[in-house]
Order: sequence, then C-alpha cells, then structure tokens
Amino acid sequence: MASVNPFNLSDSEEEVERRPNETVDTERSPSDGAPGPPPGNPFSPSADAEPPTLLLSGNRTSPSGEGISLSAAATSAMAGTAETRVSVDVIAAQLLRDQYILTALEFHTELLEAGRELPRLRDYFSNPGNFERQSGTPPAKDQVLGPGGPLNRAGSISTLDSLDFARYSDDGNRESDDRVAVLEFELRKAKETIQALRANLTQAAESEVPSQERKNFKSSPEIQEPIRPLEKRALNFLVNEYLLKNEYKLSSITFSDENDDQDFELWDDVGLNIPKPPDLLQLYRNCGTPLPSPRATADVSVGVDFGDLPGNCITQDPPKKPDLSQQQQTEVVQELEYQIGLLNNEKQSLAEQIKKLQSEIQTLKRTVSSPPPATLDLGSQNTSSSTTTTTTTTTTTTSSTDPISVPPTDNGQYLDIRGVSEPEADPDPPSTQNTSHSHSQSHNKLKSRPPVQFDKPNRKLSPAFQQALLSFCRMCSDSRLGAEVSRIADSEESVMLMLGRCLPHIVPNVLLAKREELIPLILCTACLHPEPKERDQLLHILFNLIKRPDDEQRQMILTGCVAFARHVGPTRVEAELLPQCWEQINHKYPERRLLVAESCGALAPYLPKEIRSSLVLSMLQQMLTEDKADMVREAVVKSLGIIMGYIDDPDKYSQGFELMLLSLGDPSERVVSAVHQVFIPAFAAWTTELGSLQTALIPSLLARIEKLLMQGEHSLDEHKLHVFLSALQSLIPPLFAVVLQNAPFTSRAKLHGDIPAIEVTRFPRPASPLQDVATIIGSREMLSALLLLYDHQLEHEGTTGWDSLLWVVNQLLPQLIEIVGRINVTSSTCVHEFSRFFWRFCRTFGKIFTNTKVKPQFQEILRLSEENVDASAGNGILTKATVPIYATGVLTCYNQEEDRKLLVGFLEDVMTTLSLSHAPLDSLKASFVELGANPVYHELLLTVLWYGVVHTSALVRCTAARMFELVLRGMSEALVDRRAAPALITLCSGPEFSVRISTIPAFGTIMETVTQKELLERVKMQLASFLEDPQYQDQHSLHMEIIRTFGRVGPNAEPRFRDEFVLPHLHKLALANNSQAVENKRIDIATQLFEAYSALSCCFISEEVMVNHFLPGLRCLRTDMEQLSPEHEVILSSMIKECEIKVENRGMADAQGSMSIASSLVGEDAKTKFLSKMGQLTTSGAMLANVFQRKK
Repeated sequence: MASVNPFNLSDSEEEVERRPNETVDTERSPSDGAPGPPPGNPFSPSADAEPPTLLLSGNRTSPSGEGISLSAAATSAMAGTAETRVSVDVIAAQLLRDQYILTALEFHTELLEAGRELPRLRDYFSNPGNFERQSGTPPAKDQVLGPGGPLNRAGSISTLDSLDFARYSDDGNRESDDRVAVLEFELRKAKETIQALRANLTQAAESEVPSQERKNFKSSPEIQEPIRPLEKRALNFLVNEYLLKNEYKLSSITFSDENDDQDFELWDDVGLNIPKPPDLLQLYRNCGTPLPSPRATADVSVGVDFGDLPGNCITQDPPKKPDLSQQQQTEVVQELEYQIGLLNNEKQSLAEQIKKLQSEIQTLKRTVSSPPPATLDLGSQNTSSSTTTTTTTTTTTTSSTDPISVPPTDNGQYLDIRGVSEPEADPDPPSTQNTSHSHSQSHNKLKSRPPVQFDKPNRKLSPAFQQALLSFCRMCSDSRLGAEVSRIADSEESVMLMLGRCLPHIVPNVLLAKREELIPLILCTACLHPEPKERDQLLHILFNLIKRPDDEQRQMILTGCVAFARHVGPTRVEAELLPQCWEQINHKYPERRLLVAESCGALAPYLPKEIRSSLVLSMLQQMLTEDKADMVREAVVKSLGIIMGYIDDPDKYSQGFELMLLSLGDPSERVVSAVHQVFIPAFAAWTTELGSLQTALIPSLLARIEKLLMQGEHSLDEHKLHVFLSALQSLIPPLFAVVLQNAPFTSRAKLHGDIPAIEVTRFPRPASPLQDVATIIGSREMLSALLLLYDHQLEHEGTTGWDSLLWVVNQLLPQLIEIVGRINVTSSTCVHEFSRFFWRFCRTFGKIFTNTKVKPQFQEILRLSEENVDASAGNGILTKATVPIYATGVLTCYNQEEDRKLLVGFLEDVMTTLSLSHAPLDSLKASFVELGANPVYHELLLTVLWYGVVHTSALVRCTAARMFELVLRGMSEALVDRRAAPALITLCSGPEFSVRISTIPAFGTIMETVTQKELLERVKMQLASFLEDPQYQDQHSLHMEIIRTFGRVGPNAEPRFRDEFVLPHLHKLALANNSQAVENKRIDIATQLFEAYSALSCCFISEEVMVNHFLPGLRCLRTDMEQLSPEHEVILSSMIKECEIKVENRGMADAQGSMSIASSLVGEDAKTKFLSKMGQLTTSGAMLANVFQRKK
C-alpha cells in the first residue's frame, strides 16, 4: 500500500479540535515578529540548541523530486513520534522562526501548486516590509535576524521572490549560491507563467468559435469551420518542416518569407500548449486509423471524493510522489480500478431503480385518471425494505424536487427495455396527493394503454445478485446510441424528442445525393418538437442539408418550407424560418444564396404583413444591390414580384418603383427578363388597386423619358431610354385591363350563352402568363365577353363617360406622339424601340381603337396634302421620327389589303413630299430600314420604289434610286433579278445624270451581296459604261460616287471582280487625277482614292495585280498627296513600302522553290487558322474578303 503523506491533513479548526494534544501557533502579522515556539512541539529547538537539521537546507528542490522533499523531511522528523502528525502550519511557523526563508518560500509554492494555500505563508510573503533593510549597515555577526531584518532586494526586476537572502551572511559562499538559487527560482517561475499563459491561450483558441456555431459545424460537416490563428500557425510549422525534409528548400524559403511573423525553428513559437505533433507524412499515414473509443473512460468521471475511499489509500496528489515504488504504484492502480468497478455497479443499479420508479410513476398517473382493469392489483406489488431505502436515497440525491410533481420533459414517456430486467423490484405506489396534478396531452393519449405485466418468478434473489446475473446479457446502454435504442417512444412528443436528438447524428452520415430524402423527417420534427432550440437546430440542418443544392433539391426544400409555414403559422415562420434565411444571405455558394432568395418569395404568403413589407423587402433589396450572381438576382426579382402581390402598405409604393428601375438597369438579360415577366405585372396589379397606374406609375415613366430627351439632345442615353420604354411596354396589358374593368359596359358582361373564342392573333404574345390580359381579367371567357362589348362601344356608342379610356386618348397618346417627334431619327435603336411599343399598344387596344383614335392623331400632325409641299411648317414633322414610327409601328399592326394600301400610299406620299421639298431623307430611310428588316415587306417596298422610278420628277426618281441601296440587303436574289435590277437599269436609261449617279450605290450593293453570274455581268457592264463612256469623262460627282462605292464594296465583292475591274479602274482614275487642273476636284478625288486604297489594302491581291495596278495606283496617289496633303503622303509611302516588301518576299520564295520545316509548320498553322476562320462565315465565296475590311 502506498505510504501516507504526512501533509495530507487539513489546517482547519476541526482538525485542531480532533487533535487537542497538538498546539498550533496563533497567526500573527509578520510585522510583529515571528511567532514563538509552541510548547511540546518536537520541532521547537531550545535557545542554545544546534540549528535544526530536520528541515530543508539551502539546496533547492525541484518539482521533479531532486533533493530532499518536504515529505521525506517531515517523515524523518516524525521518527520519535511515529503516530503524531504535524500540522503544516506548525512547520511553516518553524521555518519562518528559524529564518529558513527560501525553504519556506519553496514550501509555500508547493502548497499553492497543490491547491492548499496557507494563510501564514501567504501573509508573510505578501508583505514587502518583511524583506526591506532597516538600516544601511550590515548586521553584526551575532545579531538575531528577524523577519524584517537584513534582507535586501536582489538585482532583479521580478516580484518579491527576487531577494538577496545572504548578501551579508557570515557564510561567504552562501551569498553566491543563494543568488543563483533565487535566479533559478525566478527562471522556473517565469517558465511556469509562460506555460500557464500558453494553456490559457490554448483554451481561448478552443473557445473562439461560439458553441452554437460549433454545434452547427458538427451537425453539418459540409460547412467548413473557419481556421483559427493557432491552427494556422501549427499547420504552417508542419508544412515548412515537410518542405525542408523533402528538399523543397526554395519553396520553404518562399513559404517562410510569406509568413514572416512566425519562427519556424521553434515549435513553442506556435503558441499552443501541446507537444509537437508528428510530421505530415505520419499524419497522412495515420489519417485512416479510427480513434479509440471514449467508452473506456466515460464512467470514470463520476464525482468521487478520493478521501472518502476506505483506508485513505489514495494520495492527494499522486504525480507529486516520485518516491513510490513500482509495486506500490501497481497496488494503487488496482485499488482504483476496484473502486471504479464498485462505483460503476452502484451507478448502474441506481439508474435501473430510477427508470423503474419513473415508469411506475407514469403508470400510477394513468391509473388515477382512468381506473385500471379488474385484473390489475397494485397492492400486490411488494418491495423489499432495502430496495425502498436505496430508491429513496437515489431520488433525493438526483433531484431536489419531487420527481412526481416535476417530471422531466424527456423522461417517463418511453418503453424502456432496460427496466424490464427486474420486474419484481417495483417501488411502493406514490400517494394520491403526489399524483393529483394535471396531465399533459401525451399522457391523455396514453391513458387507455394498460400497464405491461410480466410473470414474477417465485425466487428470493437479492437485487444485487440479480443485477450481476443480468449483466452477462450483452446489451449496450451506456453510449448515446445505446441509450436511444434501449428506450422506445410511446407518444408523439417522445417521438419528436427522439428524432430531435438523433437527426443531427444521422444527417452527416447520409450521402449528399440522397439527403433530400431526409427533408420530410426534418420538417415534421421541426414542426412538432417542443424545444425552440432543437427546432432551430433542425431548421439550420434543413438549410445546410446540401452543400450546393441543384434546382430539384431547392424545389424540394422550398416545398418543405411552405408546408412548414402552413402548419405552424406566421409567428413561427417569422421567428424560426426567417433567421435561417438571414444567416445565409451572404453565403459563399451562390446556390445557397439562391435558396434564400427563392425562400423569401415562397414564404411571402405565410408571413405577417408587417414583416413582408419591412424585413423581407429589405433582405431582397440588399441581395439585389450586392449579389454578384445573375441567377441569384433573377430569383430576387421574382421574389420581389411575389412580395408586390401580397404587400398592402401604400407607403411602400415609392420603394417598389425604385426597385423596378434598379432591376431594369441590371446588366444581366435574365434579370431584366424576370422583371418584365414577374415584377412589373405584380407591381402594376398593386398600383391598379391603389388607383395610381394612370395617375402615378405611367406618368412617372413618361416624365423620365422626357427628362432624358431634354438632357441628351446631342448624346442620348439609349440604354436608359430602352429601360423606361420597355417598362411602359410591359404596362400595356394591365392598362388595357383597367380600361375594360372600368368601362360603362362592365356590369353588363355575362358569362353564360354563346361567347365566341378570342382569336389567337388578337393580342401580342405575352412575355409571361402575368402579362396575359385574360389572366389579369380572370378568365378567357370573361375577357371574350368584355371584348365584344368593348368593340361595340367604340364603334357605335363612343367614349362618353369612359374616363379610363379618355385618359388614354386625350393624355397618353398626345404625350407619346410628342415624345416620338423629339427623338433622333438617325438612331435606328430608338426608332425600333418606339416602333415596337406602338405596335404592341395598337394590337392590344384593337383595330377599331387604332383606326378611330390612334391614326387620326398621327395624320393630323403629319398633314400629307399636296398643298403643303412648299410650306415649311408642314415639312418639319416629316423629317422627324414620327414618320418611321407611324409607318412601322401603327400602319403595320394589321396586314389586310386595305392596311397595306394605306402603308404604300403613306410611303409614296412621304417620298414625293420630301423629294420635291428638298428635305432630308432620314425619316424615309429609317422607314425603309425598319421595314426592310422583315422580308414580308420587301414586295411592298419595291412597289413604293417603282412608283418613284416612273415618277415624272427627277428628284423623286433620285430618291427612289437611293432607297434601293437600303432595301437590297437581305432581299432574295430572285426578287433582285426580277424587280430591283430592271428598275435600276430603267433609271440609268433616263436623261438626267443625277439619277444615273444615284443608282451607283445600289449597283455596288448588288455586286456585294449577289452571286448570280448573269446578274453580276449586267451590273458590271452598267458600271463599265459609267467609266468608259466619253460622256461621263468630266462627271466629277459620278467619279466620286464610283470611287466611294468601290471602296465600300471592294473588300466584300468577288475576288475576280475586284482584281479585273475594281483595281484597274481605280488605277486609271488615280492616273487621270494627276492631270486634273481644278484643285478642289483633284483633292476630292485624291481623298476618296485614299479611302478606297486603304480599304482594299487589307485584301489578298495577286502579285500580277499588285505590280500592274495596285502599286502604280498608289504611286499616282502619292504624287497628288505630295502637293495637296503631306500627312497623307507619309501614310502612302509606308503602304507602298509594305507592298514592295511583299512582292520581294514572294519572289524570293519562288526562287528558293521550297521552304524550311519550321516555316512550313508556321505556314500550315496559319493556313489552318485562316480556313477555320473562313469556316465560321455563312456568306458566299464572294464575301470572304469582308474579313479584312478596315474598320471605319
């Protein structure tokens, strides 16, 4: 058995009372001097005795046990009094009295480490006055040194421990020894302080992450817990060590430089109070080794006082006893194991008793409310007195409250299979007073279940023997899973409690691809679980169930969230679901943020209205402005639309309007598309209910368009215009629905009877079901009935009293027409946008409305009568965008014969009026470009142009010739051959040179776009006649037009046409220009030639053509530029030099006859790239040169 520690005694007054024969020094202040020796104390020396040798000398003792320990000293001192145990306070007083200050300090330190601080030593060493010198002179040899005597401070900056105890000692050698001892003590204390600080640092690092977050990380392992600073430093150390061991020295140096705040030479610099782990290789090899089960030590952590064990066989501080032999240590371990076994058996027995008592309590509760069957006799349940005593003690120890009056939430509602092992050890039934409290709902559900009865054997085994016997059954109930398995839930509440405990352990072990199978289980548990914290954890698991959920998985989670919301109501949705959304609003995975955005919309109908219009709206607004993922913002916009469908706070209108404009300006097309499909229809429906669609929403957009036009007269922001106009276009269906719903005939609409179906082409195709007028109205039958009454009202009864339609006719249309007249007619984008808007507007409001309300307002403004040809007031509007928008947006809405005739007549009148009045043709060109983009109108446009071809006025014929250039692009070759080319040749046969010149761009366009050889030859002959006929020699404008056309179509034309026709004639024109006498004409021709040659220089030109025509033409042009424009001459010289180098290189290549392998490879690579580029083109072979066209 281990030896008895003489210091394992208390210093309390009770101990003094137990040992009346011992005397204890009364504590006095150190300033009063050392206490006197107690009488009868064996450690009290006489005045003339030798200094006591039983206590420690000046030699220091270390924690490792070097030197003489206090325990050994005390044991030797007790040789004379074998049975008498000395109080530690007595020893401390003796040490202080005899001025063994260093030994006393060591004793004080050891007591502090053992957790047994002595007041006498604490007071003495905490008083600096005990160590200050009273005078500046050294004491005499025979002077008695008191506590406040000859002690002065050592040369140290530490605490009161740093004292020079022997500077003036009569033993000269002791001075240096004690100084060394003091400094060693300081060093050891400093190291212990460092170790303690590192331990605190480790503890702080472990507790950095809040417990709830660690719980979340454990329940959802796919969420990566953020690395802590100390973990980072430890990993850095191991990585650097690995790099050095494996000869990655440069990488190690770089790694050290990047972590200059860490010393990789010293593990202690990491700051962790743990030993250095194995290297990375060892960690990798051991990563698959399972960790040892903690079951072997789980039961040791019972709160047992070792002093209560029999015989005081367990020492107070086993690590402090280095003098125990191996045999004694083995005996101690065996004794501990035996005691642990006893405690485990007692613990298991008590646990069984508790379970059986609780089960019996529940049974009695049920029997009180519902009488048991006649066969059940509770009075027959007898128990032994020992069992009752044990049970009473256990119940009192376990809880201070009555277990019957305050039953645990999670107990008493399980069929515990462990409690069946002792059927006869039932406790006495509790009194009626303890069981008369109210019963929960789950108890009421179970009161019809009779108690389970088992046959009792007629045996008289002791409970301990029976328990020991049953312990041989291999059951595991001391682990978490064993505890869950051993008790079976028999009520809804207990099932929910069990699921709440088990699901966090189940989810991490399910495959990611199959985790959605757990959603019903998680949701049901979260709905019915009574504990808010557990519900919160389960919903957290739901939102973190899948790392990056795909569309189908998100839909499943959303479906579950909606089902949860329907079940629990708005209060719990706000308190439990919304916080989960808020936590993941900035998650690093876009799929998780997408889930949040979709959840906000899906949960909108089930939230309190105040939360809908405040918190949820703010969350979505934040995601719309901050999220970088297009798909997330798209989902945000759709959820905002759903919110707008449920919001009922009029004060939020302005916020909704700003959100609409913000989302419309999003750079992503899919986000903008979602705005038009969901947000704007929902917002318009809300504004319709508020009565502000016609008074606020549409006027606000129109005001912004007008402001934009005023600010951008010279540089219009077309993107913003598109944003506002597209929003107006999406508001057309709700506006028409408002007109129908507020019409005089709305109350007469009847759904019964023969209601004709709505024509498929009656309305434009809606962008989404929310923009379908039938959806807005309610049904297609109701819409059909209203449309019949609408057309009849417009055609026969008029608009009197129809305020909503009168607003459209008298305010909206005039303002739109005014805006149209202010946009830039040369901006094809603006013209197209407004054209589409009016087209959808007229198609939605119907043909009768268009003919009776829209067209008259345009016609009134345009005034196309012949009498106003020369009037400037009548011509101004014809040059603006009103013409193309009326032609392409209003007149093309309906494609019947009378509509086509009206369009043809309007275009003929505009062409005639603009030509005769010498007005700009931009409005007519815009009309032809917009209509020419649709092949349906090609025949119609050729009809209009033929009208101009045969017109008597040369001005009209010139205009028609120039319009051909615009309509020929995209026109079929058959139509060009059959109608366009003959019309152009007819124009060339006229007497006016201006008309002939006007046809040249159209002929060039044919050469650029057509591949039919016969047609190309006819065009070539016509152009050749312009160049070679003597009557055109002095036609400066004709030469200018031909050169301009050659420069435009040359790079895209057929190579043969370019080499045999274009370049030779350009050479002739350049040569002829050298002898031009009129300087203005010469500079005009030279400038056009420079542009043409610049465009053609990017084409592939054969060596023969290069030498015979291209280079000579450039040299002639350089001659002109030397005199007229020196800056152009520099560029021409560079072009000539490059061409000459190309020719020389080709000659050298031909002379060599072969190329090197490297150049061959380079050439093949270039050829491959060139052919792949050509393969991407969809045009004909004549168009290949377009690749090299110079950007203008």
